[in-house]
Amino acid sequence: MMEKNNLKITKSGFVGIIGLPNVGKSTLLNQLLGTKVSIVSPKPQTTRFNIKGILTRDNFQIIFVDTPGIHEAKDLFNQMMVKEALSVLQDVDIILWVMDVTHRIPEEEKILDLIREANKPTILALNKIDLIKKHELLPIIDYFSKLYDFKAIVPISALKNDGLDRLLDELVKLLPEGPFYYEPERITDLPLDLLIAEIIREKIFLLTYQEVPYSSAVKVEEIREEPEKNLLYIQATIFIERDSQKGIIIGKGGKMLKKIGTLAREELEFLLGKKIYLDLWVKALKDWRERETHIRRLAIPPITSRF
Repeated sequence: MMEKNNLKITKSGFVGIIGLPNVGKSTLLNQLLGTKVSIVSPKPQTTRFNIKGILTRDNFQIIFVDTPGIHEAKDLFNQMMVKEALSVLQDVDIILWVMDVTHRIPEEEKILDLIREANKPTILALNKIDLIKKHELLPIIDYFSKLYDFKAIVPISALKNDGLDRLLDELVKLLPEGPFYYEPERITDLPLDLLIAEIIREKIFLLTYQEVPYSSAVKVEEIREEPEKNLLYIQATIFIERDSQKGIIIGKGGKMLKKIGTLAREELEFLLGKKIYLDLWVKALKDWRERETHIRRLAIPPITSRF
């Protein structure tokens, strides 16, 4: 514990987790926190908006900001996702760039340009090292150490929880001194309705394919305590863009919707520690991803409500 004149010195700050789609940003955040606040799936572009995860120890507090994957966006929806990710670069104290060492592509250079422009202390986390041989890692470290003055380059495996202690140590070194922003027991500022919607959407990403998960959004319509039944009633609507997708989400005899609901309910009961009745509905809202008002209502809440 750091002390100065018998007073405990605390450090706190915001760390923006950025990177290309599907590099393991959300998996890393969940591992660092020891619980789930950001949904994950094998599909790229699962994260749609910036999500804060709060890690508090005796003498420091880190507010991680998990961001959508930065990519070349052509349509309005993806442009808004990328804008959401880029919005954090000027607001955070530290940038944590997560890179997938198994999938190197030229777009990495564009991320580096953004980091140079932001001019913030930056740590490079080389993720998925469990999938390559050690001798393949050294040239990557050497290459990036010459490209930019990173405060640290840390090889990690977010999935295997390897290297995360060192990564955390390097982040704490860079934190400014200051009081905690949140009470110590807080792990996220995500409202309950958004957390529930994200868990349901994660199950859609895991169970459906092609364009269906990307065309889906979830809105929680009602959350109601029912003390006499000792349960939490949740009613949510899954929005998709076309009637044909509605059939896929519901499935033959309602089997797919039941599977989505069961997996989401089980996880929510674990996370919230109470019995849940999850009432899911499915509606088609034609081409909702092409209208900003629909996107803001269903998929990307206004930035001002979370920062």
